[in-house]
Amino acid sequence: MTTRTFVATAVLVVAGAAAAAAGWWLRQEKVPTITTEMVRTRDLEAVVSASGKIQPKRLVNISADTSGRVVNLAVDEGDLVSRGQFLLQIDPKSLRTRVEGGTAALQAAEASLDQLRQTVETARVQLQHAEQNLRRQRELADQQLNTREALERAETDVQAAQSALREREKQVGAQAARISQERASLDSARYDLSKVRIESPIDGIVTRRNIQEGETAIIGTMNNAGTVLLTLADMSIIQAEVEVDETNMPSVAIGQSAKISIDAIPDRTFQGRVTEIGNSPIQTTGAAQASTSRQATNFKVVVVVDEPIPDVRPGFTCTADITTATRTSVTAVPIPAVAVRELVYDPSGAVVTKPRDPARKSSWSWTWGAADARPPSPPAELLPGQTRKETEGVFVVKSGLVEYRPLTVGIAGDRYFEVLAGLSPGDEVVTGPYNTVRGLVDGDAVRTEDASAPRR
Repeated sequence: MTTRTFVATAVLVVAGAAAAAAGWWLRQEKVPTITTEMVRTRDLEAVVSASGKIQPKRLVNISADTSGRVVNLAVDEGDLVSRGQFLLQIDPKSLRTRVEGGTAALQAAEASLDQLRQTVETARVQLQHAEQNLRRQRELADQQLNTREALERAETDVQAAQSALREREKQVGAQAARISQERASLDSARYDLSKVRIESPIDGIVTRRNIQEGETAIIGTMNNAGTVLLTLADMSIIQAEVEVDETNMPSVAIGQSAKISIDAIPDRTFQGRVTEIGNSPIQTTGAAQASTSRQATNFKVVVVVDEPIPDVRPGFTCTADITTATRTSVTAVPIPAVAVRELVYDPSGAVVTKPRDPARKSSWSWTWGAADARPPSPPAELLPGQTRKETEGVFVVKSGLVEYRPLTVGIAGDRYFEVLAGLSPGDEVVTGPYNTVRGLVDGDAVRTEDASAPRR
């Protein structure tokens, strides 16, 4: 045998042995390394976080009640104002003319009423004279000292006098109604004149000024919102108006405490309480409605801040963390440890345990250094009376094997779930890695990661 042939044979033998060893090694069970945590009792808080804007409790928009040019503007944005303080004035010339014209019309109507009342007195005197004449004519007629024509004339005079008196009295009533109308018009003109001087209805701060001196204020109509001249805010009571997702609304209630953080005031939080919960979802219009038609529905929740906020301004962006529930010394499990599996239940509600397949060594197989973390599918067919449903649970480690244990969970804290049933303090549960937890199956062998070993 030549040297070249000997070397070639040796290389083939070594390669075959290496291939056989590699095949044997790849066929061995790959035991995943996991991290675990002991279950113990903890204090938990369920928190709903929502973002929104800082707004004052009272926000007043000052609009014009009468059209006209602004001739005196006494405040600017940022000015502090008190209740009853003068803010601005609209040119009163046209309204003052209306008041003067209304006053003159009322005086003329009252003078006309006096004249009509005098005619009523005259008509009443004429009626009395006609009645006296009628009595005399009747007395003469009884003595047959006058003619029938004279008696009829006296009766006709009385009827004419009565008709004239009634007419004068009706004219007096109509003129009195006309005077009431003139007086109402005058009162309306005086009221409009009083509105040209605008005073502050609250104690607060001018947060917006939308008009300059010399511009014309327009009153609102059905199709025109009118001019908002000033916006006043009472900053003594501040509230956060936040938008809460519909999935969290059932847990939010009036009176719950909250912590409010403001983007413009970092490193500080402020205490508050929920005072208002919207019953209808926040409506969007136009393009915003079209773009958000598939997004979650939000509801308005108002949180009143219980402490003063320095240098706050309406419209500041904020976040409210609302504490919806608290638990003290309850069994708690880490949130990453909870996994969902599809289990089969018998008619009594007990979990049907499927015997472990002896041919299945692990749910983990070597594929170019990565784990195939797909959980096995449940049996396709169910026996009569059995049901299949997704169940929350955890994997408990016992003697190097994992056991899937269904849980009944309560509130969710920042990092832990409250355990109502299924675990006890001292149980060791699998917390990660995430892909490992996804692929575990009841009965898999695992290796616990050494906590003292350095992590890569």
